[in-house]
Amino acid sequence: MANLPSKDVADELIDRYLRTSESVYRILHVPSFRKDYDALWLTEEEPGMVFLVQLKLVLAIGAVTYDETFSLRASAIHWVHGAQNWLSNPQFKSQLNIQSLQTNILLLVAREVTNVSGELVWISAGSLFRTAVYMGLHKDPAHLSQKSMFAAEMRRRLWNTILELNLQFSMVSGGPPSMSLADFDTEPPRNLDDDQLVAGVAVPKPDGHFTQTSIAVALRKTFPSRLAIAKFLNDLGPRRTYEQALRLDANLRASYKTLRQTVKGYNLNTVPSPSQFEIRVADHLMNYYLLSLHIPFLGSASHDTTYAFSRKVVVETALKVWYAAQPPPLPSATILSGDPIPATDDFARLTTCGSGFFRTVTFQASILIAVEFKTQIREEEGLGPVPLRPDLVSVLDEAKSWSLRCVVAGETNTKTYLFMSIISAQIQGLIKGLGRAELSESLLRAAQEAEEVCIPILKDHAAQGQDAGALDGLGQMSLNGQIEDWDFMVSRMWYPAN
Repeated sequence: MANLPSKDVADELIDRYLRTSESVYRILHVPSFRKDYDALWLTEEEPGMVFLVQLKLVLAIGAVTYDETFSLRASAIHWVHGAQNWLSNPQFKSQLNIQSLQTNILLLVAREVTNVSGELVWISAGSLFRTAVYMGLHKDPAHLSQKSMFAAEMRRRLWNTILELNLQFSMVSGGPPSMSLADFDTEPPRNLDDDQLVAGVAVPKPDGHFTQTSIAVALRKTFPSRLAIAKFLNDLGPRRTYEQALRLDANLRASYKTLRQTVKGYNLNTVPSPSQFEIRVADHLMNYYLLSLHIPFLGSASHDTTYAFSRKVVVETALKVWYAAQPPPLPSATILSGDPIPATDDFARLTTCGSGFFRTVTFQASILIAVEFKTQIREEEGLGPVPLRPDLVSVLDEAKSWSLRCVVAGETNTKTYLFMSIISAQIQGLIKGLGRAELSESLLRAAQEAEEVCIPILKDHAAQGQDAGALDGLGQMSLNGQIEDWDFMVSRMWYPAN
């Protein structure tokens, strides 16, 4: 039916979308969507095109966490391309309503996680923001003509999601945020479950009561502190000072503390309570802003103790970011004790199989941990063996394996695995005390081995047609072409100073 998978697979993909992306970035009214979806399989009539496009985008996002290897990547990309083509139709582009806005937000999320022009989503997010402003979503419904509870809350939810995505893409792209707090007065969504929106006059549930919107509401309370950090890092203006950074650090930590207390209260007081996915996304986001705030001062921390605090924050926070994305396996004692084993780790799959923000942040965390590891080795002045921090060693080993799993899951850019292989060889060389020439040979050998591992995997993907066109020129791929982008970084970060 309309290039859809079987109902069993479609059911699974929708469930995965609803418990992952939709649980944090509220876009759809779930009961209405499920009603239309159920009707799709019960009638011979063709569904409306808007719903069908939304459904395919939902399936594409859900496909990212379907299995460990993103086996539905080709289908997901096909669904996203189909939605793009349909949305580019002039007749649809001229429509400005809630349904079209929902579709465009879904397309934005789907493009990022499936890497369909994912590097350009910040541009599209800015256009989406202006569209929402043109439609008046930046004005709270209380100030507009009388609207139903359903209409008012859907406007608040969509505006909230657009704010969140614009800020997120701004941080990843390094571009200035396209909004300020003075640009809107729309309040956060009410703490309501979806079924309350169609029940007439709905009374928001208390702050301590968990609903389908609670995580989005809790994150919105941290929005001002995160926006201030994005502006501090990305806006053109006066030179950044460390004093400003420390003030922003204090504000972010205060809002983060409130968020943690709120989430812990949900776990203690309500059924249902937040899922592990929701908790780890919130934790990942907050730690990313803290990490980003202190990274600009990391270089200075190596020779100026004034910035020692930033070095400590970067290392501790990078570890938190990494373990939120790729938690260590359960100890055998836990399994033997009969404690319940967690279900499928949706967030770990998202950071492995998906593209965009969460995978990028995970990779950055692993690089920062490697930099700290290398710095500690060089700072060691003892005559005996270099003492190695077990947690840092563990992350480096896991990061190399993780980056290879990303390639197995269909990632055609092998630079992450290549870089992690080079880093591991570099650190091993430093531990052994290799000279510059020997170290260079070791790095080259590691790069060659990484290429030998990745090329067969990429050829297998090409043979299976997982990403048609993405592997053009595979036969011409050379080692020099793979590593030349890293020349500057390697020369500045990894070779010992003369």
